[in-house]
Amino acid sequence: MDELCTGLCRLMVDSGADAGLAQFLSLLVGVLLVSGVPLLTVILLIWIERKVAARIQDRIGPNRVGPIGLMQTFADLLKLLGKEDITPTNADRWLYNAAPLVSFASVVLIWAVVPFTPFHYGVDLEIGALFFVAIASFGTLAIMVAGWASNNKYALLGAFRVVSLLVSYEVPLVFALLVPVLLAGSMSMLDIVNAQTGMWFVVLSPLAFVIFYVSSQAETGRAPFDLIEAESELVAGFNIEYSGMKFGMFFAAEFLHVFTNGILMALLFFGGWLGPLYYESPLIAFAWLGLKGGIIYLTTLWLRNTVPRLRIDQIMAFNWKFLVPLSIANLIFVSAALKVMQELGWAPREMIGASFVDLLPTTLILLLINGAMIIYLLGILRKKGREARRESPSTRATLAQAAAD
Repeated sequence: MDELCTGLCRLMVDSGADAGLAQFLSLLVGVLLVSGVPLLTVILLIWIERKVAARIQDRIGPNRVGPIGLMQTFADLLKLLGKEDITPTNADRWLYNAAPLVSFASVVLIWAVVPFTPFHYGVDLEIGALFFVAIASFGTLAIMVAGWASNNKYALLGAFRVVSLLVSYEVPLVFALLVPVLLAGSMSMLDIVNAQTGMWFVVLSPLAFVIFYVSSQAETGRAPFDLIEAESELVAGFNIEYSGMKFGMFFAAEFLHVFTNGILMALLFFGGWLGPLYYESPLIAFAWLGLKGGIIYLTTLWLRNTVPRLRIDQIMAFNWKFLVPLSIANLIFVSAALKVMQELGWAPREMIGASFVDLLPTTLILLLINGAMIIYLLGILRKKGREARRESPSTRATLAQAAAD
């Protein structure tokens, strides 16, 4: 994108345009191109999610508007535009109207640091990973503001529960994010991808990927963490008072956030655009990134339509008693092992440019560490499961009946 903006700016200056105006217009074109990708993507994502959900539930899904229902999202968009925009009487109008804009913008802005190919990206920040965490937190703020500004008790209760969920699961997500940052030695998304030329980070630390995946599933409010959609308890949750395009912005932000997390996981753990013949054409590199992110996105759709919702106490206990300690332990073990191996000369000082052979000892040792942690954790889960079954009323009744017989 930098090359495109620079070339466009030079072309306008050569044509006689003012240098300042040319630079502003070229940057504006770059912003529109980067933001246009997620805006167009979300339209397709809504259709894909509806078709996948329908297939799992043995239905057809959208099939009336356009070929195989492709235009259904546009029809729904027109319907939302025609809806009456209702603002509650005692609502804080400024905050009430700003919340959906902030929610959607917080997802779109993440794409500014997403490198689509080695040479096509919005901006290469040295703190790109930190930028992702910071911008994503604005979505949490928007939900809290929406619940409070609506002047509705159900909206406020829904916002409290959702914010407590999002803030809690940001902790293991950040610890898991630090693992690829540590392995690459940089927070730049470009450097993180380039550091995986020899070995994908999902192979070096599969546990970090699992933690990041589960935490991102909770961050987007998808099953089994979908407290946002607990209709029997919260009606419509924090957005109960929203209608028309304001509701549509929250709706679109949720769909886009899921796919954005899939793209980020592809960049952080699966080598981004790295794949066979990626250097031949930017389209091939872009296709590899889209394929990896799309596969991860489809797994989230599969989970959403197949697993039941957990209670709020179960979700919070799982996070603070299991996921947070696991993410901290994983970060400590990986960082300590990597430092020791580098001192002994078993691991390269720089991941960027390291080959598969250079990373083989590092990969084997880190896999052994991750495997040992996984086996230990499975043992703990098995023990906890047995204790829970023994304490359940049905098990006690069965044991009492057996003793009586």
